[in-house]
Amino acid sequence: MTETTTQSSLTVGMVTFDCERPRTLARFWQEALQAEPVLETDDFVILGGRPQVAFQRVERPTQGRNRLHLDLSGGDRAHEVARLVALGAEVVRNHDVDGFCWTVMRDPLGNEFCVGDPHEPNDHPASSA
Repeated sequence: MTETTTQSSLTVGMVTFDCERPRTLARFWQEALQAEPVLETDDFVILGGRPQVAFQRVERPTQGRNRLHLDLSGGDRAHEVARLVALGAEVVRNHDVDGFCWTVMRDPLGNEFCVGDPHEPNDHPASSA
């Protein structure tokens, strides 16, 4: 493992399943985890708890590896992205939806994950829909 000199402020804020039918998959996990939805739309469902579990509609779910990904948050996003790049990750793309910003990244083995701005459970942009 690579030794680093800076301390991480990242935590797992949400585990997100990419799927074709978010409500169907969310119902299963709602029962499995005994967690209530804190947000539910046709395209996105978030179950409460820590970390939160989310289900988002995608046109073509990833086949095989990486059917779910980590959403990390905490501290200064730009600093954390730079720190992760130094560890071997790469930036895939940046997003900004109604002021909620996140960076999609890929780990050294190609698994995608996101680094987002710190937020509270009900701060997701879809919650205003």
